[in-house]
Amino acid sequence: MNSVVFESSAWLNERALHIEQVLGQLLPAAHDQPARLHQAMRYAVLGGGKRVRAALVYAAGHACAAKQTPALHQALDLAASAVELVHAYSLVHDDLPCMDDDTLRRGKPTLHVQFDEATALLAGDALQPLAFDWLAQMPVDAALIVQATQVLARAAGSLGMAGGQAIDLESVGKTLSRDALQTMHRLKTGALLSASVKLGGLAAAMNPVQSLALEGYASAMGLAFQVVDDVLDVTADSVQLGKTPGKDAAANKPTYVSLMGLDGARLFAGQLHTEALDAIAPLGASGQLLAGLADFIVLRNH
Repeated sequence: MNSVVFESSAWLNERALHIEQVLGQLLPAAHDQPARLHQAMRYAVLGGGKRVRAALVYAAGHACAAKQTPALHQALDLAASAVELVHAYSLVHDDLPCMDDDTLRRGKPTLHVQFDEATALLAGDALQPLAFDWLAQMPVDAALIVQATQVLARAAGSLGMAGGQAIDLESVGKTLSRDALQTMHRLKTGALLSASVKLGGLAAAMNPVQSLALEGYASAMGLAFQVVDDVLDVTADSVQLGKTPGKDAAANKPTYVSLMGLDGARLFAGQLHTEALDAIAPLGASGQLLAGLADFIVLRNH
C-alpha cells in the first residue's frame, strides 16, 4: 500500500469517528418526544457505515479551500451530516418489505425489524427534511446554500436516487443493456456520491477550475462505487459486507457482474478509477485525499 492510500485510510477512519460524533450531537436526543421516533432515527444513522459520502464532502472541501477556518469546518460538518441523513433515510426505505425486504444492514437488524415498519417509514420521512434544515445552517453565502440545496434535492429525487430505485424495481428479471444499467446506477448510487463531492466544493466556495475537476471525479467515482458493490455482492460474505450478500442474484436483478462477468466488472471499475484520478490532476497536491478515497472505493473488500 502506498503512503497516500495509507494516509487516506487513517484519515477516513478519523473522519468516520468525527462525523459520528457530529451526528450524535445534531440529531434529536433519544428521550425527546416523540421519543420512539427519535430513537429510530438515531438507530438508523448512528453506529455503523464507512461514511464514504461524508468523507467525500470533507475531501472535496479540503481540495478547494483557500484556507482552513472555523466557518469552513462548520459548513463541511453540516454538509457531510446532511448527506449522511439522506443516505441513511434511503437505506431505511430500501430495506422495507415493499422494497428490498432486507433484514441486515451495517451488521445489525434493519430498522423495520428492530422497531416496526410504520416507525421505519416515519424515521425515513423525518430524516430527509432534517438534512435540508442542516444545509440551511451552513455559515456560507446564501447563494451557495441555495446551490447546495438544489444539488442535494436533485440527487435524492426522481432524477437521482429515488428515480434509480424505481428503475431498479422495474428491472427485476430483465436483461438491461450496459447503457441502461449505467443510467440506473448513476441515479440510484452515483447521484448522492456525486452530490457529496459537489457539496464539499460548495462549502469551500470552489472556483470554476475546481468545479470542473470535481465534476469529472464525481461522475467516475459515483459509478465505480456501484460497480465494486456489485462485485462484492458476489465475492464477500455478510460479516465483511454488514448486509446480506447475494441479494441481487437471488432477486434476479441486473448488475455489472451479471452483464459483464466478474473480471469485466473489475476491469471497468479500474477504468473508472483512472478517469477519476485524471479528472483531479489539475488540483495537484490538494487533491490527494480525493485520490486516496478513489483508491479506497475501488480497492475495498467490504
